[in-house]
Amino acid sequence: MTGRRSSSTTGSAARTAPARRTFRGAYRELAAAQKGVARSAPAYSRYVNRRLGRVLAAWAASLGLTPNQVTGVSALFTFAGIALLALGSPSWALGVAVCLCLVLGYAFDSADGQVARLTGTGSAAGEWLDHVVDATKISALPLALVVGLYRTEAVPDAWLLVPIAHAVVGAVLFFAMILTEQLRRAVGVRSQAVAGGTGPDLRALLVVPTDYGVLCLAFVMLGSLPWFLGVYTVIVVATAFFTAAACVKWYRDVRGLGAPQT
Repeated sequence: MTGRRSSSTTGSAARTAPARRTFRGAYRELAAAQKGVARSAPAYSRYVNRRLGRVLAAWAASLGLTPNQVTGVSALFTFAGIALLALGSPSWALGVAVCLCLVLGYAFDSADGQVARLTGTGSAAGEWLDHVVDATKISALPLALVVGLYRTEAVPDAWLLVPIAHAVVGAVLFFAMILTEQLRRAVGVRSQAVAGGTGPDLRALLVVPTDYGVLCLAFVMLGSLPWFLGVYTVIVVATAFFTAAACVKWYRDVRGLGAPQT
């Protein structure tokens, strides 16, 4: 009797358990259900990283991974790259390793949200976790560069001011962007997005120097420090100007909002 009940229960569980998505099936679903693209999204994030994220999201869904688990994979790759940057010596090999880790971490960062939308398992806790990981990497990445350059005495100390400034600018930009969005949501205002987002967009190209994905790619040049420092400095300066302009606009936008709903 016990054996029959066990077999019956197992059979019932097997009939009611949801079928796991295949990679192809998940990819097709994701391709048909992409969310709109923010108007300010830069080119790499918009045209490259989202598509890489879609492939990784389909792979994660085929394995049954949850959005939070995908966020964990993203953090693993990202912080591995950051650790290599702090502990290694500038070289082409280090640059390639750091670049690959950061690019994969960024792609998985896109994938976790896509998995959440695909499976209907998005949550406030998942969004919180994603933002905390993002906030940590934004400050940790330039500070790891400071540590690596200082430890190896690869450049004059004055150059360390560039990544230090980047740590400040990046934190301000991320916080201002997230806070502005939350204040808009509090009064029922949603940021406008462009549906689809497959065609060329001049705005997306103009803000390329501020693109986190371009920053990830820049580290491949660590084998040639003069070139790397030149490109990196351009990225930092462009991000600083963009942050200043964006903060002026966002402040004006927030001033025009009504009182938060209670």
